[in-house]
Order: sequence, then C-alpha cells, then structure tokens
Amino acid sequence: MVMACRVINKRRHMGLQQLSSFAETGRTFLGPLKSSKFIIDEECHESVLISSTVRLLESLDLTSAVGQLLNEAVQAQNNTYRTGTSTLLFLVGAWSSAVEECLHLGVPISIIVSVMSEGLNFCSEEVVSLHVPVHNIFDCMDSTKTFSQLETFSVSLCPFLQVPSDTDLIEEEHGLKDVASQTLTISNLSGRPLKSSELFKPQTKVEADKNTSRTLKNSLLADTCCRQSILIHSRHFNRTDNIEGVSKPDGFQEHVTATHKTYRCNDLVELAVGLSHGDHSSMKLVEEAVQLQYQNACVQQGNCTKPFMFDISRIFTCCLPGLPETSSCVCPGYITVVSVSNNPVIKELQNQPVRIVLIEGDLTENYRHLGFNKSANIKTVLDSMQLQEDSSEELWANHVLQVLIQFKVNLVLVQGNVSERLIEKCINSKRLVIGSVNGSVMQAFAEAAGAVQVAYITQVNEDCVGNGVCVTFWRSSPLDVVDRNNRIAILLKTEGINLVTAVLTNPVTAQMQTKEDRFWTCAYRLYYALKEEKVFLGGGAVEFLCLSCLQILAEQSLKKENHACSGWLHNTSSWLASSLAIYRPTVLKFLANGWQKYLSTLLYNTANYSSEFEASTYIQHHLQNATDSGFPSSYILNEYSKLNSRIFNSDISNKLEQIPRVYDVVTPKIEAWRRALDLVLLVLQTDSEIITGHGHTQINSQELTDFLFL
Repeated sequence: MVMACRVINKRRHMGLQQLSSFAETGRTFLGPLKSSKFIIDEECHESVLISSTVRLLESLDLTSAVGQLLNEAVQAQNNTYRTGTSTLLFLVGAWSSAVEECLHLGVPISIIVSVMSEGLNFCSEEVVSLHVPVHNIFDCMDSTKTFSQLETFSVSLCPFLQVPSDTDLIEEEHGLKDVASQTLTISNLSGRPLKSSELFKPQTKVEADKNTSRTLKNSLLADTCCRQSILIHSRHFNRTDNIEGVSKPDGFQEHVTATHKTYRCNDLVELAVGLSHGDHSSMKLVEEAVQLQYQNACVQQGNCTKPFMFDISRIFTCCLPGLPETSSCVCPGYITVVSVSNNPVIKELQNQPVRIVLIEGDLTENYRHLGFNKSANIKTVLDSMQLQEDSSEELWANHVLQVLIQFKVNLVLVQGNVSERLIEKCINSKRLVIGSVNGSVMQAFAEAAGAVQVAYITQVNEDCVGNGVCVTFWRSSPLDVVDRNNRIAILLKTEGINLVTAVLTNPVTAQMQTKEDRFWTCAYRLYYALKEEKVFLGGGAVEFLCLSCLQILAEQSLKKENHACSGWLHNTSSWLASSLAIYRPTVLKFLANGWQKYLSTLLYNTANYSSEFEASTYIQHHLQNATDSGFPSSYILNEYSKLNSRIFNSDISNKLEQIPRVYDVVTPKIEAWRRALDLVLLVLQTDSEIITGHGHTQINSQELTDFLFL
C-alpha cells in the first residue's frame, strides 16, 4: 500500500496513538455505503480494490507489536463470524482516543479498566431489550414472497426507518404489529432528509397491537455473557475482585420491566433483507442457497416435519472473473474450475454416470500421511535396466492409472495436491482428476455416492468406490466461461447430495475478492441469526441505546457520588472508593463518546449529512429525548411504532408497511465490542512509559514527535 503517516506524540501513550492511526484508515468501511480503496503494491505496481477491514490490514505494515495485536483481534473476529470487523476496528480507534483523554486528565489506569469493562457489560445487558425473536422461519415459508419484492429498498443505516428508493414498488401491505422501521436518518420519498421537528411533531396515531411482553428481556438476559476483564498482567493494574465499578442504579431496575412493543420475525425473505445491509445481490444468492438446502432436506426426509438447520459448511463459492454480474447464480451440486485441457474428458463423461474415488491427502508419489515414519537403512535394488530408465514418478503414475482402470473409476477428487504427470496420463485415458477439494465437499460426495475416503490409492477397493456421479459443463457452451487462466467451470452432482455452490461473477477482476467477501459476510449473518434464533433491531439502534444508557449512568454518577461510593463498593480502600466516585462519570462519558463517534460516522457515510458534526448534532437531539424519557429502550421501541404512520403525508402513508426492517446479528456484534475494548485495555496496560505531558519540559522538542508509517 502507498505509505501514509501520522505524527505520534511521545508525551502521550504511543500504543494507543498507533491504534487510533490504524483505525483511522478504515472509517469509510463503516455502514452499508462503503467507500472502496485501491491498494497499490509499490514494488510491482499492481492494484486491488478493497472494501473490508480484513483486506485493508493485509495491505498495511503491521510489523509493530500494536499492529500485530490489532491484526490478531480482527482475524479472530473474521475467522469466527465473518462480520463485525469494521465495527471492531472503528471502536478500537474511538476507545483508544477515549482512554488517551482519560490518561491526560489523570484518571488512574485501574479505574479506567474497571469502569470501562463494567460499562460495556452493562450495555450488553441493556441491549437485550432490542432482541427480535426469530422462530418458525421454515414452518411458515411464503412461496409467493420473493427477495426481489423487498430488495428495491435502499438501506439508510441509522436507527429508526429505512427508506424506499422507488415508491412505485411499494404495493403489499402488512399489519403494524409486524412492522418495525430501522433508521435515525429520516428521508422522504425524494431522498430529502427530514428535520427532527418534522419527525416528532404530533400526528394521527394508527391503532397498534397492544399486546406487550414483559418477559422478553428477562428470558434472554441469561444468554448475555457478562464476563469480567482478564487484562490483569500489567504492573499498572491490580484488580480487586470485590470491586463493582458499575452497577445498575435504581432507575434502570424499572427499565427491565418496562412494557414495550414486541417485534418478531418469522419470514426468511424478511430476515434476509434485514440482514443484507444494502448488499441485496449477495444476500439474494445466500437466501436462494438456504432455499435449496431446505428443499433438498425435505426431499431426503420425504416431508418437512423435522427441524431444518442451515448448514453453512455445505455452501461453496466459485469465482469467475470476466463475466457479467448477471451470470451470478446458485446451483445445487459442486461447481469448480479445471484446465481447458480437460474439455475432451468432460464431453466424454457428461452423458453417463461415473464412478468416483476420494483421496484425503495428496495424490503424489512422495506423499505420506501425518505420523508416517520412513524406515531407515533400507535400499531398493532394481534388477531390470529398463526399470532404471523410468523415473520413480513414472512408475507410480502408471500404477495409479492401472488401479483406476481396474475399478472403472473416471473421477478422482483429491483434498490435497495432484501430480502433474498423473493428470496428463488421466486426461489421455479420459479420466478426470481434481485437486484441492474442500473436506466438506469430499464428505458430501462420500455420503451421497457411497464412496469411502482413503489416504492412498493403494487402499482403493470395490467398497471404496462411489457411483452415480454426473459430470457436466456449468454452461452449455463451455468456451463462454473460460477465465484468464484458461480454466472452465464444470458441475459435479449426484442424487441427494447436500451441496450448494454460489457462482460469483464480475467483469472487473479487481472487484472479485470484494464480491466473495461480501457474499460470505451475508451468509454468516443469516447463519448466526438462524442459529441463535434472535437478532437485534438494527441500523444503529443498539449503539444508540448504549449511548443513551451510558449517558444516564454518567449523569446519575455525577449527582450521587457519595451514594455511589457507599452503594457500589465493598471492602475497598477509601482512596479507591473516592477515586471511583470522582472519575467514574468522566470514564463513562468518554466510553459513551465512542458510541457517539460511531453513530456520527455511520450517518455521515450514508451521504445524507455534509459533515460528521452535522450528523453528531442530529444524534444529540435524539439522545436528549431518550435520556429525558428515563427509559432509552422504551423510547426507541415506541418511536419505531410511531414512524410507520407519521412520517409521510397522508396520501401515501398507507403504503409504508412494506418497508422492510434492518437487523443485526447478536453474538458477532457483542463480540466485536468486547474484542475492541479488550484490545484497547491490553495496550493500555503494557509496561511502556506513559507520559501525560506534565512536568517534562526538559524533553527536546524533536523527541516529542515521531511518525507512524502505515
């Protein structure tokens, strides 16, 4: 990546400044309207277009200790959830700046760690009130509702309402009890932002469902992990186990039992659209893949009485750059690319069922399984001079071919690498060998075709060979899908196989990686929503609730310092008690500022605001209303209910019920928050010298600054 730099002030915590610098590079990735970046290699001058945090960090110089810690945190989030990395990166930067400000004001490190950790735990408990249960998705599947009916709506990512991009496409009406709007940014049908006064002025209220659920939050509180910080290894921090840095004040006890509107989601298309976050094309492919899996499960069972679970391990992608995006599709079976030299083999095999062999490791002459110990002091003596002339690989390849001929095998799938010499021999004998096959694909073919995976070709016998596999070209005209590496796409399938392949195409090769990343992000969002059977009301509502709750806590702490010392602390020194009472409002305020920056950047990235300051002002207006109400979650849920009948003028208000919701996955989001704060507190507690700028006038001015190259 072309080098960029930022001035580092050595008087302040250098590690936290480095985190802020790294995080600054990914601000444009926050929200659905991501601004892509061109990454240019200075040595070979090649470029690639990226729009994700993971790809960005792969291109940055992360050789520093802080950079590697950041990369590990992002990779851990991505490897587990495939979503939430942009949130993680942004909050790392926002909370690093917050901690820096706390240090500059002289707040002890132990107080920062304690209050911030417990503050985040408190937020994690409060956001349970914004859970939306996801139940019976496949029990009441509506075959008449399609993704395309809802995908025409643009996502305006803010907490209360998402706005349709074309009003002519809003036709179907739904009951108010099943509708929730999801954004803070309110736009009319022409796209013009509405003012706050327009949003909250009294208007006629549509009769809503009055059934409320007091048990929703309480029943789900047990699912929320309120873990303690494990950052205890620094000499700057010595945790006292009995300290409860943040506890719920009396006002929030009432909040748990406050009645509010209950939202549910029991429709797959609605759930998919809500989790697409503006990437409708990718989520449409994911939704189609789930539908194919569901249909296959029903066929295999003979009915659909058993609960269906979305198996993401049986979803695969095949990227074909150079083709128009309209060629992207989802197909049952396994689609992969092979060399054009296999074209005659495919034509020979495509009109007949073929027998298959599955090889777990490499299919090479030198391959030995893990744990194999080569016998020592053994020499092979060849009696024939003719055998000496042939290489050992040639002899091995001939032997493999004889085994395949013996068992009439025409298709070999190999999990590892394949000998080039063997591939040539197999092509000449009209046999297809495919290497680097995913283990789940191997297992799926083993189950459907009755094959048994083996480690070596010598282990093959009649019982290991599978039957009934169909080999064909993905397209009727294979030359239409030849990529730049002279490879063609082929389709392998057999009756009852539980495999679905998403074919991803793009005319711009530089965008291919981004397209695949976005597909998997959507797939994992839907996977975790179905697995956990719950989602958040999305679009920033959860972060807005965190901001509101922390704001109330900070204000209450400021007013009741003496009560806080006696009520929240037990068996602690008077110094620690007084320090917590004094600094607690300050730390909570800076923690809340991280959410404020997050929401401001989110709104600014939607291009509806001319500056982050304007977006922040808009958020502050709603924040004041929420804190004044005393019950932020009830305020948010009530506003959701009102917006459906109060935003637009009367002649079209009856069409708004079709506006889809925005959802967020629960665990990936919470874990992104925790990983961000854990990383910031880990860097804070490192044994580096922390200079806050006081009493160090002897330092040379040239030593006060340094440059961090990205």
